Amino acid sequence: MSNLLRRSFSGIIYVLLFLSAILYSKESYITLTALFALICIWEFSKLINFKGIIGYVFFGLSLYLMLKRPDSYAIVIILMITILSSVSLMYSLFLKKEIVFSNDRSKSGLLIRYVLFSMLFLILLPLYKGNYNPNLIIAILVMIWVNDSFAFLVGKNFGKVKLFESVSPKKTREGFVGGLIFALISAYIISVFNNDFTLINWLMIALIVSVIGTIGDLVESKFKRQANIKDSGTIMPGHGGILDRLDSLLFAAPFVYLYINFII
Repeated sequence: MSNLLRRSFSGIIYVLLFLSAILYSKESYITLTALFALICIWEFSKLINFKGIIGYVFFGLSLYLMLKRPDSYAIVIILMITILSSVSLMYSLFLKKEIVFSNDRSKSGLLIRYVLFSMLFLILLPLYKGNYNPNLIIAILVMIWVNDSFAFLVGKNFGKVKLFESVSPKKTREGFVGGLIFALISAYIISVFNNDFTLINWLMIALIVSVIGTIGDLVESKFKRQANIKDSGTIMPGHGGILDRLDSLLFAAPFVYLYINFII
């Protein structure tokens, strides 16, 4: 089987599985996304050479408490910690500084802030105003997939200037702009069929998803470059690991959650 065919097949299975879980019920979405989170914790632990069960235990307890008390002030505190941690990772990325995690304490903290907390907000995203809204998470996924697809297509055909060559040599500025434009177009189309938010708000969500998602992809690439590996895992033939597939969404989720719950 050629790499393109293998990549296409595993990608289709991933999309169908994700969409089926989202549409079937709140419980199936939470279950599948929690499973993805556990895999991401495992993959990232290998990436930073961290051995321990604290990530799995802490994730299970945190998810249980956040679902039981969705109005708790603890969620606001965790959100702020996650946002600040993401900003710190952006700082290291743009200033081309190595992300330091020299001992188990720093590794566990990084695992919790970067993967665990972000995955919690991905799970909470469609639980909007006390109700499960599958259309919201589908819209965000569509924006992510449109951005990634057109960033690749535009970059491949028209890309000349590298976006961040030291971390991801294949990404180009032209591809980034192309992905952003088509993500904004997808937001406009979504706004026609979904009146949960105004057009301006959908465009802002697309902007967050595209820009922060792209940065999230670069941050994960930086982790992989520091570890001197190509993919976070092998669970998805042709794509790598689940973390490789969710890096953009994972990084953008807390920012989207902040926007739709505290800014709109």
